Amino acid sequence: MTIETVQTAESATDGPTLFATMSTMRAMRRLKTDPVPEETLEQLVQAAVWAPSGGNMQCYEYVVVTDREVMARLAPLWKRCVDAYLATTGKYAPKGMDDAAYGRMVAAIEYQRDHFADTPALIVPCYRFPEPRIEEEGLVAYAQALGPAGTEHMMNTQTRFQALAEGSCVYPGVQNILLAARGLGLAANITIWHLMLEQEWKEALGIPEDMQTFAAIPVGWPQGNFGPVRRRPVADVIHRDRW
Repeated sequence: MTIETVQTAESATDGPTLFATMSTMRAMRRLKTDPVPEETLEQLVQAAVWAPSGGNMQCYEYVVVTDREVMARLAPLWKRCVDAYLATTGKYAPKGMDDAAYGRMVAAIEYQRDHFADTPALIVPCYRFPEPRIEEEGLVAYAQALGPAGTEHMMNTQTRFQALAEGSCVYPGVQNILLAARGLGLAANITIWHLMLEQEWKEALGIPEDMQTFAAIPVGWPQGNFGPVRRRPVADVIHRDRW
């Protein structure tokens, strides 16, 4: 596997503007300290709300942090999570990424860690999945439709299915936030490192116990320039008609 730089000169710029936006939507971790206007942040959340939601349940909520005191309280939590990541999963470069490029990425991660208290805005997407309304008659039909093997599989993978069901309701909105941020000239990146200390994050932000959090998205004006992303070639990831 190799990672290539996706150029914007051909397919991206020849297509819709959205393609050029996606092909230059890198994770931007070095942010200016300038505040992001409230109406601009509301535009990002509006973009998230426009995204599809499983079953059209729309049970999402978004915590938007701009208060300096709150951000200062979150900074030590962020540092602990980042340090834990860099000591384990983030210790080595991903396959296909050279050490120099990975070193630059780690330097940006460390910069964001060390300057987190100055982050202009943070968006935390949340979701509370409603209790299912299932009757005995429906369960019987469910088992008949899936068959014995399918029903057993679902029983054994219910935790994973629930997590994916919730994620499918939230992450389209998260992607819309990232796209909208890029379209407005804002830097942003998605992380889930806060989940290592989720309870402490929820306490710091007053998030209800039964509300799940799905990301922490720092947002601000970029210090650097947007550029082409580095991704695996399309030919390496397509399996046509079957694996």
